[in-house]
Amino acid sequence: MSFVYKLVILVLVSTLVVEAAAAASHGAANWSRARVGYSAYHSDLVTDLPTQAFVDFKHYAGYVTVDEKNGRALFYWFYEASSQPEKKPLVLWLNGGPGCSSVGYGATQEIGPFIVDKDGTGIKFNPYAWNREANMLFLESPIGVGFSYSNTSSDYSQLGDDFAANDSYNFLQKWFLKFPAYLNRSFYIAGESYAGKYVPELAELIYDMNKKNPSTYIDLKGFLLGNPETSNAEDWQGLVDYAWSHAIVSEETHKTILQNCDFRRNDTWDNEKCTDAVDEVFNQYKVIDIYSIYTPACTTNTTASSVAQVTYKSKSNMMPRTLGGYDPCLDNYATVFYNRADVQRALHVSDGRQLKKWSICNDTIFNNWPDTRPSVLPIYKKLIETGLRIWVYSGDTDGRVPVMSTRYSLDTLGLPITKPWRPWYHQKQVSGWVQEYKGVTFATFREAGHAVPLFKPSESLAFFSYFLSGVSPPSKPF
Repeated sequence: MSFVYKLVILVLVSTLVVEAAAAASHGAANWSRARVGYSAYHSDLVTDLPTQAFVDFKHYAGYVTVDEKNGRALFYWFYEASSQPEKKPLVLWLNGGPGCSSVGYGATQEIGPFIVDKDGTGIKFNPYAWNREANMLFLESPIGVGFSYSNTSSDYSQLGDDFAANDSYNFLQKWFLKFPAYLNRSFYIAGESYAGKYVPELAELIYDMNKKNPSTYIDLKGFLLGNPETSNAEDWQGLVDYAWSHAIVSEETHKTILQNCDFRRNDTWDNEKCTDAVDEVFNQYKVIDIYSIYTPACTTNTTASSVAQVTYKSKSNMMPRTLGGYDPCLDNYATVFYNRADVQRALHVSDGRQLKKWSICNDTIFNNWPDTRPSVLPIYKKLIETGLRIWVYSGDTDGRVPVMSTRYSLDTLGLPITKPWRPWYHQKQVSGWVQEYKGVTFATFREAGHAVPLFKPSESLAFFSYFLSGVSPPSKPF
């Protein structure tokens, strides 16, 4: 046996021992998870993603089966931190919808290291990627979103908040089989829009399961949410008040809503004057981008409309379903990219011959989501008591889940203010305003729409860094 061959064997054995030792601190069950998954760790390595420039970090993509019997599997894309990944936390990112892809939005439009390029011809490097600060894990959840699927058709009739939370939890437990080095890593969850429901629900489940079964412990430290759906009554009131205060609807329409709509009551939708006035709000939003009220809409030929797609069903206490994100053009670039044979082969989705159809949002899920909590504020109260770090931010030009909705929701918590309302800075400019409560930090991003990192990439990366370190955003220029 040559010296070089002996050296390779020694390195492989040493690596396995180190990772097993990391898993051992939470018991024999964790060591079992680490040992089983080690061989799968490298099989998901992405090595030939089309048009990818050289980077000095590794990234992985593929499936995790969350239900063997039903053949239910979730697709993920994981990027190691661009420097010192062994010392940085693990962050799971979720997009909402429900029914929209975290890979299509978060990973390749907003905060991932590779942003889909014009017309879906390739990707370009993102200098403000969040993997500069953390190891970033993007998950397409639930089944039916993006590349995630089930072989059992009845699974799709079970979809809802609880179903999504349980599958995401099972995903994490099995993902650690592939990546045992991250078992003991500080863990955070982040997301935006309808993930305002997903993220607290998953955080609560992790907290409960940690107490119930310490052998599968996940070291959850907190969560971060952008323009999040939080509580239906407050979200509705904030949406209509924002539209009025930003001159999108008339004084008369707003007065009619104030006089006839009580968003805390389900029977408010039986009031025809209420529903007609709310319909008028969304009629006005159809001619501009609800996600970014001051920027032009996409005017190129797209499969989506050139204006915001607003799906609203009268006589429903659910928040309106609004497909897509800030720019319909970006959505279509992603659709072209992920339906390419060479991309699917590189991401271990297909063999490149029998392709899987990918869409950025699943209309069926989007329009049929029966299980949704009217409010996650009770979860906030519960998790605040545990000491988890909870930060919420709002782009202040978003009409979909506007800053008013979030302020109304947080106000109902009745939390003591520990640091009052003040501007926060990025370098020499005011990036927004921030207020700290006992248990929650809330901040705004000035001139940012629904998907804040699209509008303020440098500022959002800095804010993410402050969140991870638990340091207040700077209140003076620097």
